[in-house]
Amino acid sequence: MAEANRGVVYLGPGKVEVRDLEYPKLTLEEQNHRPLQHGAILRIVATNICGSDQHMVRGRTTAPQGQTLGHEITGEVVELGRDVEFVKQGDLVSVPFNIACGRCRNCKEGNTGVCENVNPSRDGAAYGYVDMGGWLGGQAKYVTVPYADWNLLKFPDRDQAMEKIRDLAMLSDIFPTGYHGAYTAGVRTGSVAYVAGAGPVGLACATACQLLGAAVTIVGDMNQQRLQQAASFGCETIDLSQHDNVPEMIEQITGEAEVDAAVDCVGFEARGHGASGSQTEQPATVLNSLMEITRSAGKLGIPGLYVTGDPGAATEEAKVGTLGIRIGLGWAKSQSFTTGQCPVMRYNRQLMMAILHDKVQIARNVNATVIPLDEAPQGYQDFDKGAAKKYILDPNQMVPAV
Repeated sequence: MAEANRGVVYLGPGKVEVRDLEYPKLTLEEQNHRPLQHGAILRIVATNICGSDQHMVRGRTTAPQGQTLGHEITGEVVELGRDVEFVKQGDLVSVPFNIACGRCRNCKEGNTGVCENVNPSRDGAAYGYVDMGGWLGGQAKYVTVPYADWNLLKFPDRDQAMEKIRDLAMLSDIFPTGYHGAYTAGVRTGSVAYVAGAGPVGLACATACQLLGAAVTIVGDMNQQRLQQAASFGCETIDLSQHDNVPEMIEQITGEAEVDAAVDCVGFEARGHGASGSQTEQPATVLNSLMEITRSAGKLGIPGLYVTGDPGAATEEAKVGTLGIRIGLGWAKSQSFTTGQCPVMRYNRQLMMAILHDKVQIARNVNATVIPLDEAPQGYQDFDKGAAKKYILDPNQMVPAV
Protein backbone atom coordinates (compact mmCIF):
# COMPACT_ATOMS: atom_id res chain seq x y z
CA MET A 1 0.00 0.00 0.00
CA ALA A 2 1.38 3.40 -1.03
CA GLU A 3 2.29 5.83 1.73
CA ALA A 4 0.31 8.99 2.34
CA ASN A 5 1.44 12.11 0.55
CA ARG A 6 0.74 15.75 1.39
CA GLY A 7 1.81 18.93 -0.34
CA VAL A 8 1.35 22.65 -0.81
CA VAL A 9 -1.35 23.71 -3.27
CA TYR A 10 -2.13 27.15 -4.73
CA LEU A 11 -5.85 27.97 -4.38
CA GLY A 12 -5.95 31.52 -5.75
CA PRO A 13 -4.26 34.86 -5.09
CA GLY A 14 -2.90 34.97 -1.55
CA LYS A 15 -4.06 31.49 -0.61
CA VAL A 16 -2.15 28.23 -0.26
CA GLU A 17 -3.02 25.12 1.71
CA VAL A 18 -1.36 21.87 2.62
CA ARG A 19 -3.56 19.12 1.20
CA ASP A 20 -3.59 15.37 0.80
CA LEU A 21 -2.10 14.33 -2.54
CA GLU A 22 -1.80 11.05 -4.39
CA TYR A 23 1.40 9.15 -3.84
CA PRO A 24 3.72 9.84 -6.80
CA LYS A 25 3.73 7.53 -9.81
CA LEU A 26 6.34 6.77 -12.42
CA THR A 27 4.01 8.16 -15.07
CA LEU A 28 3.13 11.72 -15.95
CA GLU A 29 -0.62 11.98 -16.35
CA GLU A 30 -0.46 15.63 -17.48
CA GLN A 31 1.47 14.53 -20.57
CA ASN A 32 -0.73 11.70 -21.87
CA HIS A 33 0.28 9.25 -19.15
CA ARG A 34 3.87 9.45 -20.32
CA PRO A 35 5.84 6.55 -18.75
CA LEU A 36 8.78 7.49 -16.57
CA GLN A 37 10.78 4.27 -16.49
CA HIS A 38 13.85 6.51 -16.29
CA GLY A 39 12.48 8.25 -13.18
CA ALA A 40 12.70 7.97 -9.41
CA ILE A 41 10.42 8.71 -6.48
CA LEU A 42 11.98 10.69 -3.65
CA ARG A 43 11.10 11.08 0.00
CA ILE A 44 11.60 14.80 0.54
CA VAL A 45 14.27 15.71 3.09
CA ALA A 46 14.12 19.48 2.57
CA THR A 47 12.16 21.69 0.18
CA ASN A 48 12.23 25.46 0.09
CA ILE A 49 9.84 28.34 -0.48
CA CYS A 50 11.13 30.44 -3.37
CA GLY A 51 10.45 33.98 -4.50
CA SER A 52 9.34 32.54 -7.82
CA ASP A 53 6.62 30.61 -5.96
CA GLN A 54 5.61 33.88 -4.36
CA HIS A 55 4.93 35.46 -7.76
CA MET A 56 2.35 32.72 -8.37
CA VAL A 57 0.82 33.00 -4.93
CA ARG A 58 0.41 36.77 -5.34
CA GLY A 59 -1.62 36.10 -8.49
CA ARG A 60 1.04 37.59 -10.74
CA THR A 61 1.14 34.64 -13.13
CA THR A 62 -1.44 32.57 -15.00
CA ALA A 63 -1.14 29.69 -12.51
CA PRO A 64 -4.44 27.81 -12.18
CA GLN A 65 -6.10 27.01 -8.89
CA GLY A 66 -4.94 23.58 -7.77
CA GLN A 67 -1.37 24.11 -8.95
CA THR A 68 1.01 22.17 -6.70
CA LEU A 69 4.05 24.15 -5.62
CA GLY A 70 7.73 23.62 -4.99
CA HIS A 71 10.81 23.32 -7.18
CA GLU A 72 13.66 23.41 -4.63
CA ILE A 73 14.01 19.76 -3.70
CA THR A 74 16.49 17.68 -1.70
CA GLY A 75 15.50 14.09 -1.09
CA GLU A 76 16.15 10.41 -0.51
CA VAL A 77 15.56 7.92 -3.32
CA VAL A 78 12.87 5.40 -2.34
CA GLU A 79 11.75 3.94 -5.68
CA LEU A 80 13.37 3.57 -9.10
CA GLY A 81 12.05 3.10 -12.61
CA ARG A 82 13.11 0.10 -14.66
CA ASP A 83 15.68 1.99 -16.74
CA VAL A 84 17.58 3.76 -13.95
CA GLU A 85 21.13 2.37 -13.83
CA PHE A 86 23.32 4.44 -11.54
CA VAL A 87 21.11 6.05 -8.89
CA LYS A 88 20.30 3.67 -6.02
CA GLN A 89 17.64 3.41 -3.35
CA GLY A 90 18.76 5.27 -0.24
CA ASP A 91 20.87 7.81 -2.12
CA LEU A 92 20.61 11.34 -0.73
CA VAL A 93 20.37 13.75 -3.65
CA SER A 94 19.87 17.34 -4.76
CA VAL A 95 17.36 17.93 -7.56
CA PRO A 96 18.02 20.77 -10.02
CA PHE A 97 14.85 22.79 -10.38
CA ASN A 98 15.28 22.59 -14.16
CA ILE A 99 13.81 19.36 -15.49
CA ALA A 100 16.02 18.13 -18.30
CA CYS A 101 16.18 15.03 -20.50
CA GLY A 102 19.94 14.96 -21.12
CA ARG A 103 19.33 13.94 -24.73
CA CYS A 104 18.27 17.04 -26.68
CA ARG A 105 20.55 19.58 -28.33
CA ASN A 106 20.18 22.12 -25.53
CA CYS A 107 20.93 19.59 -22.79
CA LYS A 108 23.99 18.31 -24.66
CA GLU A 109 25.24 21.89 -24.92
CA GLY A 110 24.76 22.43 -21.17
CA ASN A 111 21.64 24.58 -21.49
CA THR A 112 19.49 22.43 -19.22
CA GLY A 113 17.21 25.33 -18.33
CA VAL A 114 15.67 25.14 -21.80
CA CYS A 115 15.42 21.37 -22.40
CA GLU A 116 13.44 20.69 -25.56
CA ASN A 117 11.72 17.46 -24.51
CA VAL A 118 10.10 17.94 -21.09
CA ASN A 119 7.45 20.59 -21.75
CA PRO A 120 4.97 20.37 -24.65
CA SER A 121 4.33 24.13 -24.70
CA ARG A 122 7.83 25.64 -24.63
CA ASP A 123 11.48 24.82 -24.02
CA GLY A 124 12.26 24.44 -20.34
CA ALA A 125 10.42 22.85 -17.42
CA ALA A 126 10.34 22.93 -13.63
CA TYR A 127 8.57 21.18 -10.76
CA GLY A 128 5.35 22.73 -9.48
CA TYR A 129 5.37 25.81 -11.67
CA VAL A 130 2.91 27.41 -14.08
CA ASP A 131 3.46 26.64 -17.78
CA MET A 132 6.44 24.46 -16.94
CA GLY A 133 5.27 21.10 -18.23
CA GLY A 134 2.73 19.85 -15.72
CA TRP A 135 5.25 18.33 -13.33
CA LEU A 136 4.03 18.03 -9.73
CA GLY A 137 5.57 20.25 -7.08
CA GLY A 138 8.08 19.19 -4.47
CA GLN A 139 6.75 21.06 -1.42
CA ALA A 140 5.41 17.69 -0.39
CA LYS A 141 6.35 14.49 1.38
CA TYR A 142 7.15 12.67 -1.89
CA VAL A 143 7.78 13.64 -5.50
CA THR A 144 8.62 12.06 -8.84
CA VAL A 145 11.83 13.03 -10.65
CA PRO A 146 12.28 12.04 -14.33
CA TYR A 147 15.58 11.08 -15.99
CA ALA A 148 16.99 10.29 -12.58
CA ASP A 149 20.48 9.28 -13.71
CA TRP A 150 20.85 12.63 -15.47
CA ASN A 151 19.07 14.99 -13.09
CA LEU A 152 20.05 13.86 -9.62
CA LEU A 153 23.22 15.04 -7.87
CA LYS A 154 24.22 12.44 -5.28
CA PHE A 155 25.87 13.56 -2.07
CA PRO A 156 28.98 11.42 -1.54
CA ASP A 157 28.57 10.81 2.20
CA ARG A 158 25.12 10.64 3.78
CA ASP A 159 26.16 11.51 7.35
CA GLN A 160 28.21 14.49 6.21
CA ALA A 161 25.36 15.63 3.97
CA MET A 162 22.80 15.49 6.78
CA GLU A 163 25.09 17.62 8.96
CA LYS A 164 25.15 20.25 6.21
CA ILE A 165 21.63 19.72 4.88
CA ARG A 166 20.58 23.37 5.37
CA ASP A 167 23.43 24.46 3.10
CA LEU A 168 22.99 21.64 0.62
CA ALA A 169 19.26 22.41 0.34
CA MET A 170 20.28 25.61 -1.48
CA LEU A 171 21.85 23.66 -4.37
CA SER A 172 18.53 22.96 -6.11
CA ASP A 173 18.03 26.61 -7.07
CA ILE A 174 19.08 29.77 -5.28
CA PHE A 175 22.81 29.14 -4.81
CA PRO A 176 23.43 28.08 -8.43
CA THR A 177 21.02 30.80 -9.60
CA GLY A 178 22.83 33.48 -7.62
CA TYR A 179 26.19 32.12 -8.77
CA HIS A 180 24.99 32.08 -12.39
CA GLY A 181 23.97 35.72 -12.08
CA ALA A 182 27.36 36.71 -10.67
CA TYR A 183 29.40 34.58 -13.04
CA THR A 184 27.61 35.69 -16.18
CA ALA A 185 27.94 39.31 -15.01
CA GLY A 186 31.69 38.76 -15.10
CA VAL A 187 32.42 38.84 -11.37
CA ARG A 188 36.03 37.75 -10.89
CA THR A 189 38.91 38.37 -8.50
CA GLY A 190 39.00 42.08 -7.60
CA SER A 191 35.63 43.00 -9.14
CA VAL A 192 33.33 45.65 -7.77
CA ALA A 193 29.91 44.01 -7.97
CA TYR A 194 26.41 45.34 -7.43
CA VAL A 195 23.50 43.05 -6.58
CA ALA A 196 19.97 44.44 -6.92
CA GLY A 197 17.74 42.77 -4.35
CA ALA A 198 18.49 41.32 -0.91
CA GLY A 199 15.97 38.50 -0.97
CA PRO A 200 17.30 34.94 -0.76
CA VAL A 201 18.51 34.89 -4.39
CA GLY A 202 20.19 38.27 -3.96
CA LEU A 203 21.89 37.11 -0.77
CA ALA A 204 22.98 33.92 -2.54
CA CYS A 205 24.31 36.04 -5.40
CA ALA A 206 26.23 38.26 -2.99
CA THR A 207 27.69 35.10 -1.44
CA ALA A 208 28.68 33.95 -4.92
CA CYS A 209 30.34 37.30 -5.64
CA GLN A 210 32.49 36.82 -2.56
CA LEU A 211 33.27 33.23 -3.52
CA LEU A 212 34.33 34.42 -6.99
CA GLY A 213 36.70 36.93 -5.42
CA ALA A 214 34.91 40.27 -5.63
CA ALA A 215 36.80 43.04 -3.88
CA VAL A 216 33.55 44.85 -3.01
CA THR A 217 30.02 43.47 -3.09
CA ILE A 218 27.26 46.08 -2.85
CA VAL A 219 23.64 45.05 -2.26
CA GLY A 220 20.69 47.37 -2.84
CA ASP A 221 17.19 46.83 -1.43
CA MET A 222 14.33 48.65 0.30
CA ASN A 223 13.98 46.17 3.17
CA GLN A 224 16.15 47.14 6.14
CA GLN A 225 16.13 43.64 7.68
CA ARG A 226 17.31 42.09 4.45
CA LEU A 227 20.02 44.75 4.09
CA GLN A 228 21.16 43.94 7.62
CA GLN A 229 21.37 40.29 6.61
CA ALA A 230 23.58 41.25 3.65
CA ALA A 231 25.78 43.38 5.88
CA SER A 232 26.14 40.49 8.35
CA PHE A 233 28.49 38.66 5.98
CA GLY A 234 30.49 41.61 4.73
CA CYS A 235 28.44 43.27 2.01
CA GLU A 236 28.14 47.01 1.55
CA THR A 237 24.49 48.07 1.35
CA ILE A 238 22.32 50.79 -0.17
CA ASP A 239 18.84 51.51 1.20
CA LEU A 240 16.89 52.16 -1.98
CA SER A 241 13.82 53.26 -0.04
CA GLN A 242 15.76 56.39 0.91
CA HIS A 243 18.12 56.93 -2.02
CA ASP A 244 17.25 57.18 -5.70
CA ASN A 245 20.70 58.28 -6.94
CA VAL A 246 22.38 54.89 -7.04
CA PRO A 247 25.57 56.05 -8.84
CA GLU A 248 26.14 58.64 -6.12
CA MET A 249 25.75 56.02 -3.38
CA ILE A 250 28.15 53.67 -5.15
CA GLU A 251 30.67 56.49 -5.45
CA GLN A 252 30.46 57.08 -1.70
CA ILE A 253 31.40 53.43 -1.15
CA THR A 254 34.12 52.88 -3.77
CA GLY A 255 35.16 56.31 -5.02
CA GLU A 256 33.71 55.64 -8.47
CA ALA A 257 30.11 55.89 -9.67
CA GLU A 258 30.23 52.67 -11.70
CA VAL A 259 30.70 48.98 -11.00
CA ASP A 260 32.38 46.22 -12.96
CA ALA A 261 29.45 43.82 -12.83
CA ALA A 262 25.77 44.04 -11.88
CA VAL A 263 23.09 41.44 -11.19
CA ASP A 264 19.29 41.77 -11.22
CA CYS A 265 17.91 39.56 -8.44
CA VAL A 266 14.56 41.39 -8.31
CA GLY A 267 12.66 40.66 -11.53
CA PHE A 268 9.39 41.93 -12.88
CA GLU A 269 7.81 43.11 -9.61
CA ALA A 270 10.45 45.83 -9.19
CA ARG A 271 9.55 49.19 -7.69
CA GLY A 272 11.00 52.66 -8.14
CA HIS A 273 13.90 53.90 -6.05
CA GLY A 274 13.69 56.58 -3.36
CA ALA A 275 11.08 57.56 -0.79
CA SER A 276 8.57 58.63 -3.44
CA GLY A 277 9.17 55.98 -6.08
CA SER A 278 9.29 52.93 -3.82
CA GLN A 279 5.50 52.67 -3.69
CA THR A 280 5.15 52.50 -7.47
CA GLU A 281 5.73 49.32 -9.45
CA GLN A 282 8.18 49.96 -12.28
CA PRO A 283 9.14 46.62 -13.81
CA ALA A 284 12.02 47.96 -15.93
CA THR A 285 13.59 50.15 -13.25
CA VAL A 286 16.19 47.65 -12.07
CA LEU A 287 17.35 46.81 -15.58
CA ASN A 288 17.64 50.47 -16.50
CA SER A 289 19.46 51.28 -13.27
CA LEU A 290 21.95 48.46 -13.83
CA MET A 291 22.74 49.67 -17.33
CA GLU A 292 23.41 53.10 -15.87
CA ILE A 293 25.77 51.97 -13.12
CA THR A 294 27.68 49.26 -15.01
CA ARG A 295 30.84 50.35 -16.79
CA SER A 296 31.18 50.33 -20.56
CA ALA A 297 31.79 46.82 -21.90
CA GLY A 298 30.52 45.47 -18.60
CA LYS A 299 28.03 42.65 -18.15
CA LEU A 300 24.62 42.27 -16.54
CA GLY A 301 23.44 38.98 -15.07
CA ILE A 302 19.64 38.76 -14.99
CA PRO A 303 18.49 35.73 -12.98
CA GLY A 304 15.53 37.77 -11.66
CA LEU A 305 12.29 36.41 -13.09
CA TYR A 306 10.50 38.08 -16.01
CA VAL A 307 7.30 36.55 -17.40
CA THR A 308 5.25 36.62 -20.58
CA GLY A 309 1.94 36.61 -18.70
CA ASP A 310 1.33 38.91 -15.71
CA PRO A 311 -2.37 39.53 -15.06
CA GLY A 312 -1.55 41.85 -12.15
CA ALA A 313 0.70 44.23 -14.09
CA ALA A 314 0.04 47.96 -14.03
CA THR A 315 -0.03 48.36 -17.83
CA GLU A 316 -1.31 46.36 -20.77
CA GLU A 317 2.22 46.14 -22.17
CA ALA A 318 3.64 44.76 -18.93
CA LYS A 319 0.90 42.12 -18.80
CA VAL A 320 2.61 40.41 -21.74
CA GLY A 321 6.18 41.14 -20.65
CA THR A 322 6.74 44.26 -22.75
CA LEU A 323 8.76 46.67 -20.60
CA GLY A 324 10.27 50.13 -21.10
CA ILE A 325 13.90 49.06 -21.22
CA ARG A 326 16.51 51.63 -22.28
CA ILE A 327 18.21 49.25 -24.69
CA GLY A 328 19.88 52.21 -26.40
CA LEU A 329 21.83 52.91 -23.22
CA GLY A 330 23.06 49.35 -22.97
CA TRP A 331 23.93 49.33 -26.66
CA ALA A 332 25.84 52.61 -26.43
CA LYS A 333 27.90 51.22 -23.53
CA SER A 334 28.60 47.90 -25.35
CA GLN A 335 27.13 45.97 -22.46
CA SER A 336 26.09 42.34 -22.61
CA PHE A 337 23.18 40.63 -20.86
CA THR A 338 22.52 37.05 -19.75
CA THR A 339 18.89 36.15 -19.02
CA GLY A 340 16.79 33.08 -18.30
CA GLN A 341 16.69 30.15 -15.93
CA CYS A 342 20.00 29.15 -14.42
CA PRO A 343 21.22 25.84 -15.88
CA VAL A 344 21.73 24.39 -12.41
CA MET A 345 23.84 21.42 -13.48
CA ARG A 346 26.51 23.77 -14.78
CA TYR A 347 27.34 24.73 -11.17
CA ASN A 348 25.73 22.47 -8.57
CA ARG A 349 28.50 19.90 -8.17
CA GLN A 350 31.20 22.55 -7.75
CA LEU A 351 29.09 24.45 -5.22
CA MET A 352 28.37 21.19 -3.37
CA MET A 353 32.12 20.68 -3.00
CA ALA A 354 32.55 24.24 -1.72
CA ILE A 355 29.88 23.54 0.92
CA LEU A 356 31.21 20.15 1.94
CA HIS A 357 34.73 21.52 2.35
CA ASP A 358 33.64 24.59 4.34
CA LYS A 359 34.49 27.21 1.72
CA VAL A 360 31.10 28.88 2.01
CA GLN A 361 28.24 29.14 4.53
CA ILE A 362 25.26 29.75 2.28
CA ALA A 363 22.59 28.74 4.83
CA ARG A 364 23.92 31.27 7.33
CA ASN A 365 24.11 34.01 4.70
CA VAL A 366 20.50 33.57 3.54
CA ASN A 367 19.26 32.98 7.12
CA ALA A 368 17.88 29.52 6.36
CA THR A 369 14.96 28.78 8.70
CA VAL A 370 13.41 25.31 8.99
CA ILE A 371 9.63 24.96 9.49
CA PRO A 372 7.25 21.98 9.30
CA LEU A 373 5.30 21.36 6.10
CA ASP A 374 2.02 22.28 7.77
CA GLU A 375 3.40 25.76 8.51
CA ALA A 376 4.00 26.46 4.82
CA PRO A 377 1.00 28.85 4.51
CA GLN A 378 2.38 30.96 7.37
CA GLY A 379 5.82 30.80 5.80
CA TYR A 380 4.39 32.18 2.56
CA GLN A 381 2.69 35.00 4.43
CA ASP A 382 5.83 35.95 6.36
CA PHE A 383 7.98 35.77 3.24
CA ASP A 384 5.51 37.96 1.38
CA LYS A 385 5.81 40.55 4.16
CA GLY A 386 9.57 40.71 3.60
CA ALA A 387 10.96 38.36 6.24
CA ALA A 388 14.75 38.23 5.96
CA LYS A 389 14.68 34.45 5.93
CA LYS A 390 14.91 31.53 3.51
CA TYR A 391 12.24 29.06 4.56
CA ILE A 392 13.07 25.36 4.38
CA LEU A 393 10.12 22.99 4.73
CA ASP A 394 10.79 19.70 6.55
CA PRO A 395 7.92 17.43 5.39
CA ASN A 396 9.21 14.17 6.88
CA GLN A 397 10.90 15.50 10.05
CA MET A 398 14.33 14.53 8.72
CA VAL A 399 16.26 17.79 9.15
CA PRO A 400 18.38 17.51 12.32
CA ALA A 401 18.15 20.23 14.93
CA VAL A 402 20.92 22.82 14.98
